[in-house]
Amino acid sequence: MMKIKNTLGNFAKLGVITAVFCSSVAFAQSADPIIDKIVKEANENSQLEKLAHELLDKIGPRLVGTPQMKQANDWAVAKYATWGISARNEQWGQWRGWERGITHIDLTSPRLRTLEGTQLAWSPSTKGKAIDAEAIVLPLVADSAAFQKWLPTVKGKLVLISLNPVSGRPDKNWEDFATKDGLAKMKADKAAAAAAWRDRLAKTKLNAKNLALALENAGAAGIIINNWSQGWGVDKVFGANTTKVPTVDLSVEDYGLVYRLAESGSKPRLKIVSESKELGLVPTLNTIAEIKGKEKPNEYVMLSAHFDSWDAASGATDNGSGTIMMMETMRILKKFYPNPKRTILVGHWGSEEQGLNGSRAFVEDHPEIVKNLQALFNQDNGTGRVVNLSGQGFAKAKDFLPRWLAAVPDTIKNQIRTSFPGSPAGGGSDNASFVAAGAPGFSLSSTSWDYGTYTWHTNRDSYDKMVFDEIRSNAILAAILVYMACEDPERMSHERAPLTNNPRTGAPGTWPPQTKANRKGGVN
Repeated sequence: MMKIKNTLGNFAKLGVITAVFCSSVAFAQSADPIIDKIVKEANENSQLEKLAHELLDKIGPRLVGTPQMKQANDWAVAKYATWGISARNEQWGQWRGWERGITHIDLTSPRLRTLEGTQLAWSPSTKGKAIDAEAIVLPLVADSAAFQKWLPTVKGKLVLISLNPVSGRPDKNWEDFATKDGLAKMKADKAAAAAAWRDRLAKTKLNAKNLALALENAGAAGIIINNWSQGWGVDKVFGANTTKVPTVDLSVEDYGLVYRLAESGSKPRLKIVSESKELGLVPTLNTIAEIKGKEKPNEYVMLSAHFDSWDAASGATDNGSGTIMMMETMRILKKFYPNPKRTILVGHWGSEEQGLNGSRAFVEDHPEIVKNLQALFNQDNGTGRVVNLSGQGFAKAKDFLPRWLAAVPDTIKNQIRTSFPGSPAGGGSDNASFVAAGAPGFSLSSTSWDYGTYTWHTNRDSYDKMVFDEIRSNAILAAILVYMACEDPERMSHERAPLTNNPRTGAPGTWPPQTKANRKGGVN
């Protein structure tokens, strides 16, 4: 929680009367009327909930290559137009077009139960017909020769290829309620089970992709996995490795049920309908919006957030929260700072989830912007308030970021830990694309809200997980940072600081290399 009492006490000492309130948090008036207007607008006329509803509830997830991704691109351009902001969709490549349909999974024997699960992204369709087949578990074999001998037995069957978790309870639940001995035993059992399953997979001599292809080529009716995210009700859902038969993820509870039935000789049967459409190669886009600078139009300050998501839920905190934060920031800046000294750009990137492809393509295609970039501010790790800001390895970052942050209300900036010069981002999110090219791209890194377990790439990353008061705080932060970076009479240096030695190898640190974008994805 923010330190409201201390903040108000400080304001009283300064003789300042506070007029702006947000969720019981007070902000002092600054000496700059534009900053005051930014804070007031963000708190009293926020559009975040409306933007989130339109993007997450109406359009939904934004998997690269899907119609929903293109719908989101067009929605953003139209929304910016209503605010008087110029925006465009910029094609940078092509991707395998695919559209998710209905997934329905039932256990039909030895008892009836509708199971919780979904097909993976880009999974082949059942083509309008239900699969009705026995489910079996990938066996423990002596070696790869024994696996090849077993392989023909999968014909017409559904094959479970994931570890059955020892417990469907999160570790925190065990820590809260188990005895010390019970907790220790559970951890030992989990470690042993994971090691045994790794050994089982290793004996096939196939990696995950080639194992799925071997099973489908041997005539398997489908692949069943579980990718539990170690929390209540959450699975991570990525892409399918199969090309002819569907791959579905079952919840930890239902995967365990089917697994135990198969292992006990009960011959469970499942009925699966898994619909999807292949759409051929489709354009992949970045959405770029711009507020043109008046004094230095060829110098740039950028906002950045990837637009695409995985598609088991709504892509709310990854990265709907970053997307609407940047849109709200642009709306506020256009309203109160319509004639910036430097040009303000925002990049809503496509295919971040497959390797930062949209931002990497932009960096390749716009060297003039990269060369003349004052600063880029990226947000991608969930709905929480920003708590970390690193200099990303730039030698002069300490000369600029602290003085820009000085204009930010104390209740926001006092929660932010800075580190200079910091280490350059080698991946993870789109600021790394700019850092690799030698341009100052900073990550506005947020507090967790159990992001890694409960929303990152999961089937529960939906509107209800948004913490709008913290996104509002982030929009204020981003708007003020952009304003200050635009107004700064000095140009930020792109000079790189000397890197420390690798702590593991002792070798000198190296700057991350620039990586080319994959401009034709999802195809062999």
